[in-house]
Amino acid sequence: MSEALKNLMANIGQLSTKEKALAAHCLLSAMDSNSDDDVEKEWTIQAEQRSEELESGKVEPLTWAQIKQKL
Repeated sequence: MSEALKNLMANIGQLSTKEKALAAHCLLSAMDSNSDDDVEKEWTIQAEQRSEELESGKVEPLTWAQIKQKL
């Protein structure tokens, strides 16, 4: 595992939900710089839907500790 990834994982708990979403988006975008416009549009729609579900209380967010326990 690279030092950059170790650093990210060690500090991810300090990020806000929006910062984590932005980091995830940047990581996914970096995987394929030639991504299809339709895929980008679908990811944006999915992210907006998830954000609305969180804000409305329809779903409960998980902490990083809870996610790590499930792994």
